[in-house]
Amino acid sequence: MGMANMRIGHIEVTQPGSVPGLRSPGVGFEQPFEMLDACHDRVRRTLELMGKLQTHLQTHGCDDSARQAARDVQRYFDIAAPLHHQDEELHIFPALRERLAEDAPLLALVQRLEQDHREMDVLWNTQVRVSLQALIDGSSPALSPEQEHALLVFRERYEQHLALEDEVAYPAARQVVGVSEQQVMGEEMAARRQR
Repeated sequence: MGMANMRIGHIEVTQPGSVPGLRSPGVGFEQPFEMLDACHDRVRRTLELMGKLQTHLQTHGCDDSARQAARDVQRYFDIAAPLHHQDEELHIFPALRERLAEDAPLLALVQRLEQDHREMDVLWNTQVRVSLQALIDGSSPALSPEQEHALLVFRERYEQHLALEDEVAYPAARQVVGVSEQQVMGEEMAARRQR
């Protein structure tokens, strides 16, 4: 099921009923690394939507478009992002740790990426999600300066994290994860999303 986009006001949002992060046109779980890359593309688009939401709130206030954008961002980081992190933690990071054990800088990077997952999860659940929920349910008409800052930190942290995975971790994993392993990896990734 794809992520169907439409424009409401000045903000691009998903149509109700679409499940974020499950499929991307032309990419399936039989190509797990390409699916991971597609997930990163969706994360970036969702982070961009979060930035557009912040701009929209400053210029138009918390209207229906803003609430829908907040719902879309919340939905993506509640559903798809945790599944993507699981993919990496179950398939990418262990492969790097086991097969490139002598590469101290790479192992340190894996530890950093795992720590990023934990810290981004805490930031999402304790600050960012709460801020978006207040917009969605109408209990807050705008973001406070502290909430604005939390969203900015979250976006910047994610961008840095994605760059490290794209530029270092994924290329290294592609070198050590064989074709038969990739098949199993893709099957397990798909199965997690059907639960």
